[in-house]
Amino acid sequence: MQPVVHLAVGYLCWATYTRYERGEPPESAPTAAVLVGAAIPDLVDKPLYAAGAVDVGRTIGHSLLFVVPLVVAVWVLARSVGRSELGLAFAVGVLSHVATDVPWHVVSGDFDELRFLLWPVTPMPPYTGVKPLGTVGGVEVTTLSLEAVVLVAGLVVWWSDGRPGIDLPRRG
Repeated sequence: MQPVVHLAVGYLCWATYTRYERGEPPESAPTAAVLVGAAIPDLVDKPLYAAGAVDVGRTIGHSLLFVVPLVVAVWVLARSVGRSELGLAFAVGVLSHVATDVPWHVVSGDFDELRFLLWPVTPMPPYTGVKPLGTVGGVEVTTLSLEAVVLVAGLVVWWSDGRPGIDLPRRG
């Protein structure tokens, strides 16, 4: 999944949760936490890959062996300063990122690529990229096509929610 789409997925998950729990759109600080969480796996792995430190772009930052302790540590820290909601939002972001990297491999039958979930115990093979999903009306539908739909949906929901988080840099 493209990095920016993970932000949209994280936001959609968080917006759904806040509406279910409180009946209102997300607030700015938790929105920022969910977006940071959704970005973390790629912020860790993509530079490592670009620098040639690892052979693929999904290693430690996408591994449950790193993600689970990170989520627990951030949640404990947030709770210790009386901001449990920020820890929960961060967890939603990180876990939604890892979870949404799974379906494309399952749908396309590239099960080997799921080894990132337990890296380095299970080495990650080269990523094969965009996956074809089928043809609709003579047009090939790929994972990238569906990601575009998710990105637009995330932007529409975020915009209609009043663009939470955009005010944080101005408050700085």
